[in-house]
Amino acid sequence: MIDEKICRSVDETENVGYEFAKLLCAGDFVAMRGDLGAGKTAFVRGVAKFLCPQARVCSPTYAIVNTYRGNITIYHFDMYRIESEESLYSTGFFDYLDDDAVCIAEWSEKIEDFIPVGAYFVSIDKLSENERKVTISKE
Repeated sequence: MIDEKICRSVDETENVGYEFAKLLCAGDFVAMRGDLGAGKTAFVRGVAKFLCPQARVCSPTYAIVNTYRGNITIYHFDMYRIESEESLYSTGFFDYLDDDAVCIAEWSEKIEDFIPVGAYFVSIDKLSENERKVTISKE
């Protein structure tokens, strides 16, 4: 499965996340890739709008992981500062995978060797100041 969408605004990126969330089930893992400012957190806002409508989504840059509770719990990771397997363990990452939740990891290229089999991959590429290409695939 590979799906590509061109988004011309932040709202459109959120809407793609919202529609994608309809495919997700507890236990799913979403590995996100994209440059700084590409729209990864906007995409997650869309996912949360469907799964956790009351959640206030923000980047987990400093917290490493944010939790959003709703119909299905979401664990939203920012792996940007993860430098080693030890630093990944220290976040409790592997414990979150055992929970009955959806895990979404921004900067997933930092944890490539630890992405669960069967994960979804979401890449967001900047095409211009306002345009993004969102590519969704499943391993």
